[in-house]
Amino acid sequence: MTELPEKTQEPRLWRADGWTAQVIKNEDDDGWAVAMIRDGEPEPALVGPWTMGRDKKNPKPLDGAAFSTLVKTASEFVRRSEQQLHAALHQSIVVTAQSARLTVCLDIVPDEDNPYAVLSARDEGGESLAEVRVPPSFKLNRSSAVAWAEGGFARPGERPGRD
Repeated sequence: MTELPEKTQEPRLWRADGWTAQVIKNEDDDGWAVAMIRDGEPEPALVGPWTMGRDKKNPKPLDGAAFSTLVKTASEFVRRSEQQLHAALHQSIVVTAQSARLTVCLDIVPDEDNPYAVLSARDEGGESLAEVRVPPSFKLNRSSAVAWAEGGFARPGERPGRD
């Protein structure tokens, strides 16, 4: 495998700061698009429209200011996507159950072959009270968290005292 040049500055291809901007033909119409690809990633993080040049036929050349803006936009898009994924996979709720305030968490493990989730509870001091494996479809909400705690932290769907 050959090493990519550290910096490329061509009219339709810029590479620097861990990103590649490549101006490509928009397959849906006669216009142009720009793909922002983070180094090491197989797919673009972001693809957006690109401005036509003065001749209304060819794309406007990339330049330093445009590249900086594209890197900032693509980085922000990636950051927001990662935050949304994290929020979807890691949920927590604070409830009062058994006369105590508890933090109940649901952490989904998106394994391709065997996805699952871990339901856990901690007291106000952060001490672990319980942890059980549940289906990734388990719905964590105030009532399910309180019911789990008041049921003695048994695996949901099972009665307390059973393994």
